[in-house]
Amino acid sequence: MTSYSYELKIPQERVAVLIGKNGEVKKNIESDTKTRIKVDSLEGDIFVCGEDALGLYTAREVIRSIGRGFNPEISKLLLKQDYVFEFIGLNEFTGKSRNTLLRLKGRVIGKEGKSRRLIEELSESYISVYGKSVSIIGTAESAAIAKRAVEALLSGSTHASVYKWLERKRREMKRKDIIDMV
Repeated sequence: MTSYSYELKIPQERVAVLIGKNGEVKKNIESDTKTRIKVDSLEGDIFVCGEDALGLYTAREVIRSIGRGFNPEISKLLLKQDYVFEFIGLNEFTGKSRNTLLRLKGRVIGKEGKSRRLIEELSESYISVYGKSVSIIGTAESAAIAKRAVEALLSGSTHASVYKWLERKRREMKRKDIIDMV
């Protein structure tokens, strides 16, 4: 049997979340993906190995999403075949300015989290704004819609036009779901 491995890095303050209380989160990821995970908690280096390439890829995506600020329960949605993890690096929108980074994060989050919550509801996905990134977990279609909405906000579109676009996309998704049921 061929053995595969990945090495990835997550922020040090997210290592405890990955491991979980009494190692539960790490153990669950290992059993769900048939992989072995070794964590260097001082450096934030994570080593994942296993024989199943798909399980290994899935474990990597779950670990990456926890590293990008998601709750492990939401990250576990990635174990389902139709869920994906999208990553948007804010550096491509900001240049080097710290003020610009804070302003862009604020545009995505919105006042008291309203913007983020609305994008999550209308696209039926989950969003994490962490460090210099925005990450999304959802079905392939819903994550793509959320990603496009976030990128539109980051590029300077008004919140109103992004919400209007999201509402139209949501109606299209609902219509498609009804048609698929018939």
